[in-house]
Amino acid sequence: MSASRTEEPADSPTDSVEASYTVDELASITGMTVRTTRYYAGLGLLPPPMRRGRMAYYSAQHRARLELIRALQDHGFTLAAIEKYLAKIPADASVEDLAVQRAMLTSWKTGGHEVVTRRQLESRAGRKLDDDALARLVATMSIDEVEDGRYEILPAFSVGLQVLDLPIPVDSMVAAGVAINRHMEELADELTAVLKDQVLTPYLESPKTEADKAEFEHTMARLRQLTLEAVVSGFQRAANQVITRSLSR
Repeated sequence: MSASRTEEPADSPTDSVEASYTVDELASITGMTVRTTRYYAGLGLLPPPMRRGRMAYYSAQHRARLELIRALQDHGFTLAAIEKYLAKIPADASVEDLAVQRAMLTSWKTGGHEVVTRRQLESRAGRKLDDDALARLVATMSIDEVEDGRYEILPAFSVGLQVLDLPIPVDSMVAAGVAINRHMEELADELTAVLKDQVLTPYLESPKTEADKAEFEHTMARLRQLTLEAVVSGFQRAANQVITRSLSR
């Protein structure tokens, strides 16, 4: 590696895992700053690096943990929640184990986790949003209310805005949302189990090159998109079958 070698404080503990990166290299390869990387290490989110004199070196396990932290951030985990999540993972977890965790956390939506204030939400909507409008957007799963009166913008936001002015009672939207959530959670559980047991695990247990890893990342992204399209198509087909059965009665 050609990145500069950065010295760490001499009193840092040691790690028995053979290291591969300096802090500069680790930060660069994971897309983080050196300051943030050191901050996370100081919080105990990363195991101690290996010491060679005054130099500190980090391993593939450190890289895998940082990439897992980024995946958790993309899901909107707070720093405290990330600490709790990582505390449940054994300190000696292998790179493969951490890769499974990260792969299962990779967001199914594009654009990352966007949380805004009410004023920013109104700016995005291009209109004032009273409490009833906010309730409708939440009921249609267009936004999700989070702490401190802020809102996460969900993929259905643009659709929810179009539904705002329809003469539909909020209670009916809430009931529909509850039904959708219930069945979507069950479906997500089953699909996640299939993905982990029949796709991820066999891949991680097989020998692979860097090219194989890059191709797998692309394959996973495409598989997620095709799965979403299949869910929509499946619901349309099922709804049509329900209508047909109702009319035949």
